[in-house]
Amino acid sequence: MDLKGKKVILASNSPRRHELLKGLDIAFEVDTRNNFEESFSPDTPHPEVPALMSEGKSRGFHRPLEEDEILITSDTMVLLDGIIMGKPHSREEAEDMLRTLSGRTHEVITAVTLRDRSRMETVTDSTLVHFRSLSEEEISYYLDKYRPYDKAGAYGVQEWIGYVAITGIEGSFYNVMGFPVHKVYEELIKFAD
Repeated sequence: MDLKGKKVILASNSPRRHELLKGLDIAFEVDTRNNFEESFSPDTPHPEVPALMSEGKSRGFHRPLEEDEILITSDTMVLLDGIIMGKPHSREEAEDMLRTLSGRTHEVITAVTLRDRSRMETVTDSTLVHFRSLSEEEISYYLDKYRPYDKAGAYGVQEWIGYVAITGIEGSFYNVMGFPVHKVYEELIKFAD
């Protein structure tokens, strides 16, 4: 992809986001230094939270952007019954999340913000994920072996649990991984012009 001399900065430590952006054949650097404190008002409509967080991460980048730079930030949320499931802070919280998701359909919402010196655009994607019922043994096995504490909803679609528990997906698989690459690609084309 020809970005016409633009340099891309990905402000994320996520190995999945690194892998997916590499899949677009785009050279980029990773810089996660940021001054943004992740918080939002309880009155914020839940589907708007990822965009709010992604834009906050963009504005909180630790330095002004150069003329030829495009910054990419992102945020992913799992939503079920009006409850936001972020990254679990403990094994108990991860167990609770997986028990809640078991046998149910939940929504994964990811927002990605692209910003250069003159503009900022945020795109959001939503995917429905259907889980079969999970046993306590399956939940324990997954948490013991994969330790998904850096993932919203306490699971990674590309890991063992995705193989055994997900019975269907309505929308982008890559959005569930935390990076809707088809939308990122479309926005990068616009930013390169």
